[in-house]
Amino acid sequence: MLKKLLLILVLPTLAACAAGPRDANGVLDPYEGANRAMHAVNKGLDTVALRPAAAVYGGVLPKPVRDGVNNVANNLELPGDMINNLAQGRLDNFGNNFFRLIINTTLGIGGIFDPAKSFGLDHEDTDFGETLFVWGVPEGAYVELPVLGPSTERGVVGRVVDAALNPLGVILNDDQEDIASGVSIGRTLDMRYENRDLINSTLYESADSYAQLRLLYLQNRRFKLGDGEIADDFDPFGDPFAQ
Repeated sequence: MLKKLLLILVLPTLAACAAGPRDANGVLDPYEGANRAMHAVNKGLDTVALRPAAAVYGGVLPKPVRDGVNNVANNLELPGDMINNLAQGRLDNFGNNFFRLIINTTLGIGGIFDPAKSFGLDHEDTDFGETLFVWGVPEGAYVELPVLGPSTERGVVGRVVDAALNPLGVILNDDQEDIASGVSIGRTLDMRYENRDLINSTLYESADSYAQLRLLYLQNRRFKLGDGEIADDFDPFGDPFAQ
């Protein structure tokens, strides 16, 4: 029932997704001109804001503190992950994330620590873009989003649905939402800091940083989904080979 309802809601958008021939790397990029323009904007934002902010964040805060912020951010994602686990029919992953949430929220003091890992309960990270993939929805064309970076048309729909279905939007009050946003920003800065060599090489040392980032993104997501399909959703500040 959930699958049918959500497909009814998103199919009009997905039906408008671009189709056409792909290149040798499986890339469909009919919006390349606009994507390159947005990539230039995102690269400029990284140059003037994200890269220096990440250097200060990583240079000032000790790693255990940054790890605690990351743990809280990951813990806050678990309710949304669990919804997608159920939508994908992956009950084992749902149970894994459910017990992670209980253990880390209680024994881990709100998720600051990660005692669930010692029980063999790793974070089964997912999103609605992956849910659409499991349901057999085509990925559409490659898109570079403002600030958020690489995605696809299917991934854009996934982001919108994830935001709409996130139970924290109902549970948290305004102050708690501000804290949640703060730890999410902290995690982004930490990812940028920890992966600075790879990101700097891709953005500032590549002959064509747009094409290089696009290829890394698609390869990474393909691997994560365990299929040859094009990717959906990507954190441009993470290590593309880490998942």
